Amino acid sequence: MIIQPTSVAALTWLGAAAGASSEGWRIGNVLSARPLGINEQGLLVLQVGGLAVAAEAPGTRLPPQFQVRVLSVGAQPQLEILGVDTHPDTGVHQALRERLPQQNGYAPLLATVGALSQWSLTKQLPPYLRSALALLEHSMSTPRELATAEGLRQAVQRSGLFLEAQLAQAPASDATTAHDDMKGALLRLVAILKGQPVLGESNDAEVDPPLLYRGVVPQGRLPLPQELAATSEATDLLPRLYTDVQAALARLEVAQLQANPNHWIVEIPVQDTEGADVLQLSLKHATEAEQDWTMGFSLDLPALGPIVGELHLRGMRLSVRLWAQHRETVERLEDQFDDLRKRLEASGLFLDQLSCQFGLPQAGNGMSAVFLKATV
Repeated sequence: MIIQPTSVAALTWLGAAAGASSEGWRIGNVLSARPLGINEQGLLVLQVGGLAVAAEAPGTRLPPQFQVRVLSVGAQPQLEILGVDTHPDTGVHQALRERLPQQNGYAPLLATVGALSQWSLTKQLPPYLRSALALLEHSMSTPRELATAEGLRQAVQRSGLFLEAQLAQAPASDATTAHDDMKGALLRLVAILKGQPVLGESNDAEVDPPLLYRGVVPQGRLPLPQELAATSEATDLLPRLYTDVQAALARLEVAQLQANPNHWIVEIPVQDTEGADVLQLSLKHATEAEQDWTMGFSLDLPALGPIVGELHLRGMRLSVRLWAQHRETVERLEDQFDDLRKRLEASGLFLDQLSCQFGLPQAGNGMSAVFLKATV
């Protein structure tokens, strides 16, 4: 069983509470744990080292004493329960342990690819690498495509999350199945760049938990380090490109390993003439009600700043909640509400709620998909 503690009020996991040792909270370390009881929210409270965490109760009874292994650290550590016959240590868990320390979002990769797209650098690259980068850009979506339902559906399909399923269903003679798929493009680049030095490898670095456990989080554009932003040599950027591609591929594979028919998260790079951004979508189906779906999304655009949204559809009734970090963005979104109401009425949906709040939602609020909270 995997458990996912989530920080509350900037809780510092690395040794801040009850004598917990910072040496203990390292990836791969094993800590002692024991169940303490059930809290008022119906969550199982566990003592892990010197900290108490709350988790959804597993389907199997836990013994008075057991151990957990640290899979990731940082603000939201991930722990694996050991020595308890809940679920065997499957290949999925092993794959997660390997990829979690490597994962990162698309923003660093998009910054590196953007730098290499300058003609003065592009012409220095060998043709096969230029072709692979062109395929990567071809796999990205455009704002115009995402403005339609069909365009959004296609963007999700080629996000990489479903590549293996599509390959399994495609005829053996069809060589174009992965042509515009994001994972296919990343795999091509990894194969071409193999042998480049990998930057920033460290077992002590903070590791983000799987997206399924932390909800949608806006991801803004990242600048290149100053020494790379000023370089005129394409070869200076290739080690970073290799690192960024591997990190993005690991992140995508973590999302694949965590996905299930009732909950999955997909990240879609979106490119226009001024740069590339990341749209993150979360789709969750309430298993107790067939017509109960929740879709979360996040986006960080240079002109609007970070935006988070949640759409809850129950039958034909829809609730829409938006959050924006900048007050002027809240006003701009609210100016579009009348038009949105008319469109929803024309589609036959009943709008129960439509709101936009100033500030971003905190972890643990509705759409955040938080499975565990930590207390001391």
